[in-house]
Amino acid sequence: MASDPIRYGMIGGGQGAFIGGVHRTAAAIAGNWRLVAGAFSSTPEKARASGRELGVAEDRNYGSWAEMLAAEAALPADQRIEAVAIVTPNHMHAAPAIAALEAGFDVIIDKPLADSHANAQAIADTAARTGRRIAITHTYTGYPMVKQARALVASGELGPVRRVIAKYTQDWLSRPEDLIGNKQAEWRVDPLRSGAAGAFGDIGTHAANLVEFITGDRITSICAELTMLEGRQIDDDGAALFRLAGGGKGTLTASQICVGDANDLAISVYCEHAGLHWQQEEPNTLIVGRRDRPTEVWHAGANRAYLDGAITAIQRTPGGHPEGYLEAFANIYAAFGTAIRGQGAAGEEPGYATLEDTLAGMRFIAAAIESSRNNAAWTTLGKDRP
Repeated sequence: MASDPIRYGMIGGGQGAFIGGVHRTAAAIAGNWRLVAGAFSSTPEKARASGRELGVAEDRNYGSWAEMLAAEAALPADQRIEAVAIVTPNHMHAAPAIAALEAGFDVIIDKPLADSHANAQAIADTAARTGRRIAITHTYTGYPMVKQARALVASGELGPVRRVIAKYTQDWLSRPEDLIGNKQAEWRVDPLRSGAAGAFGDIGTHAANLVEFITGDRITSICAELTMLEGRQIDDDGAALFRLAGGGKGTLTASQICVGDANDLAISVYCEHAGLHWQQEEPNTLIVGRRDRPTEVWHAGANRAYLDGAITAIQRTPGGHPEGYLEAFANIYAAFGTAIRGQGAAGEEPGYATLEDTLAGMRFIAAAIESSRNNAAWTTLGKDRP
């Protein structure tokens, strides 16, 4: 039945992982997903121990992702998984994603799409060849007030975008000892697992995606300087100027060594007639500033009639009852589940980052690295094959 939850299997996200639990919680909040299988670690024993803790049936609690895909594909169509959630470190995205697509499963995958542009393009090529769907979890576009900011810019009433200021700053890698015994830190600063970019790949891509989502324009060129603390191999701090396809210009900072900033993602979009301001740590408000009128404070809430109808529809509580990170993540799962069931309306913003969106993110990473290596020279973002 079309209303049945999507049966899914998870790759990665076992004991000691952070993002796997976020994905599972978001899927549960969305309500249209059901975890039925998994290969939760690259170590078979740990994978099965993790599955037992999560209550996965023993005959669908696998020791490896290859075993899971083969066994699930052999099950009857009304029993096998329909989609795969991949929540591994970046270097383990491409192989299971390609295999899952080729086995006939849709894929939802944590950003960035892969550890390199070549591997990201290989995933995209496989999706095109197999006709399967892919969603990428750029979490922050799931927030209602981010969607409202996008709607205000798209309406044209604020005029064209002139300047964007985006920042994503954290401090959790600001000390050399932060890497000791920290599983999440260790792989993010290892280019063999993270890819060629560190902070710019991990959180800079979120900021860049937010810029493109709200403005409706792609970043076309970038002038970036990426730096790192002594002894590290990839960037943990950086800043860039950028240009947008529509003529707007902007700045973007991404750092994991800004002491005192826990998770400060913020964006300001200045149009001809107004400026929009949103901060992830205060996600239920959107500030609209105008030159000759009082500043407006827009609030999230399912009963806020002044919000776009599609935005009130994705909220679960009335105004004054804050929704946050997990609910935003759940909006992505809910939208992708609806798309898998063929229930999405044509022409709407899909509710999740598409392959086109995430390939733009991979171009952003590659251009930032190239620019920084060339003494912050202006660098044009490349093109992808269709």
